[in-house]
Amino acid sequence: MAIKSIVMYPAQVLETPCEKVDVFDKKLSKLIADMYDTMIENDGVGLAAPQIGITKQIAIVDIDDHHGTIELINPVIIEQRGLQTGPEGCLSFPGLYGEVSRADYVKVKTYNRKGKMRMIEAEGFLARAIQHEIDHLEGILFTSKVEKYIEEDELESSEG
Repeated sequence: MAIKSIVMYPAQVLETPCEKVDVFDKKLSKLIADMYDTMIENDGVGLAAPQIGITKQIAIVDIDDHHGTIELINPVIIEQRGLQTGPEGCLSFPGLYGEVSRADYVKVKTYNRKGKMRMIEAEGFLARAIQHEIDHLEGILFTSKVEKYIEEDELESSEG
């Protein structure tokens, strides 16, 4: 597969709402595989298509847990509850981190690369990552939700 270049802010594509995917073919499968390789190469836990310059509702999340890689195609949050506040970063904003509040639980209707609809339920960090990527597909950047910016050394000391 191929590793793509990450689009950096302030590129307009990052703030452009994405179009729905209506063709589920080998080209889509290859794109998702390339997105996965790009995400791993850049040490991310999620990647949305606009971050590689494509305005389609495609994102992937992999927080390195038992859920494995989650494909989000045309995702819609149909239920959310609770509240969590925690640090977020973004591959399109290297070295920038901030405290963001999001739902602690989400239920998402989405499709996989073969066009099969599925429901995903997520809590905690996985829910945070999914919401972050869905925001990308709507042209919403995490910086618009930051309550307080965090220095990188503060982030490392809070993880440790």
